[in-house]
Amino acid sequence: MFKTIKNAFKTPEVRKRILYTLLLIVIFRFGCYITAPGVDSIALAEAMQANSGLSGIMDIISGGAFSKFSIFAMSIGPYITASIVVQLLTMVIPSLEKLSKDGGEVGRQKINKYTKVISLLLALIEATGVYLSYKGQGVFSDNTVLTGFILILSLVTGTSILMWLGEQITQKGVGNGISVLILVGILASVPSAIQTIAGLIVSNSEFSTTGLITALGIIIGAIVLVTAVVFVTNAERRIPVQYSKKVVGRKMVGAQNTHIPIKPAMAGVMPIIFASSFMTFPAMIIQMFNTNIATETGFWSIIYKFSLATSSSSVGIGYSITNAIVYLLLIVGFTFFYTYATFNPAEVSSNIKRNGGFIPGIRAGKPTTEYLSSVIGKLTVFGGIYLAIIAILPMFMRFTNLNVAFGGTSILIVVGVALETVQQLQSHLVMRHYKGFLD
Repeated sequence: MFKTIKNAFKTPEVRKRILYTLLLIVIFRFGCYITAPGVDSIALAEAMQANSGLSGIMDIISGGAFSKFSIFAMSIGPYITASIVVQLLTMVIPSLEKLSKDGGEVGRQKINKYTKVISLLLALIEATGVYLSYKGQGVFSDNTVLTGFILILSLVTGTSILMWLGEQITQKGVGNGISVLILVGILASVPSAIQTIAGLIVSNSEFSTTGLITALGIIIGAIVLVTAVVFVTNAERRIPVQYSKKVVGRKMVGAQNTHIPIKPAMAGVMPIIFASSFMTFPAMIIQMFNTNIATETGFWSIIYKFSLATSSSSVGIGYSITNAIVYLLLIVGFTFFYTYATFNPAEVSSNIKRNGGFIPGIRAGKPTTEYLSSVIGKLTVFGGIYLAIIAILPMFMRFTNLNVAFGGTSILIVVGVALETVQQLQSHLVMRHYKGFLD
């Protein structure tokens, strides 16, 4: 990886892309510290501490922008949700499915346009919900209609700017722009995590042996977790495919041997994002209509605490255990859903048969479809359990009273985006090599 980065800086064209990406990242981080108009900083700090569980995940992804109530407070969450919605609609609406598969570049641009429109609508709804949630907690200097309008407009504009930054990074920089912004937001929490670990070793100018052991345990655990994530992310099951001889034009093309690479964690981090959004959504809606729900009792209070248990340990161990079970089942379920949405065994089998190929020992057609479905099913079970274990690691950390926000899900995102970015760097270097060769 370091060799790839070193070679990239030696290549003028690739170096220009890297520096452009770094410039946009600096703009993103600068915007995270621009507080939205009409916010009382002192009242905001108290409100965020009271709602730390609900705002914790959003604050990590936004790189601390949500806790500061900056113009980038909502991060690119609306865009991610819109992308998920468009993917689901593409599966159920034939016209969108045709546009996605056969539309080419024009179809891709149209779907991207639909995604942006839905993103802005979701950003408007989320910004309104955020304003209503914190309106009764004295966070704003005044509660006039004008203040609310300006605040909502600022948050929606901030999300629009982040969408543009992500697009520019994808087109003119290095890596997937949206993923890079999420990566930078998560990495922004690393210094506070290091400070927390250092505080375990030296507390009030006194050395703690127990704290040192705990800190070493956390560091070793993080290294093991990163190693496991890298191993599973790069792992793949290769299904051999053999193509027989056939006539193409006036030429006889010889037999070819290839393979279908299938990753055990094909869905990536998407099932965790789906499940987390699904679990925390009720708490967000309830708090919009009742800002004092955390201190009340009753049916809606139970729903609120159960929903919040994913990101907070202050609601009680009973809620946390029940929530963890539901959370894990949702992750496994969404893993199956997303995997089969991106890999269709029947379609792959049909393509293999159409091109005169077959899997050794398996007949073409329905037997191939059943074989691929069996392989995908086993790998998806492993992938779902793997993602579930990573997702619940932060929940265990919370019961140790350690405020280390850099949990398993964050590591999964960071490692995945880092590997993807390095692969893109390698691709740019290879393209530059061939370009120079042809010139």
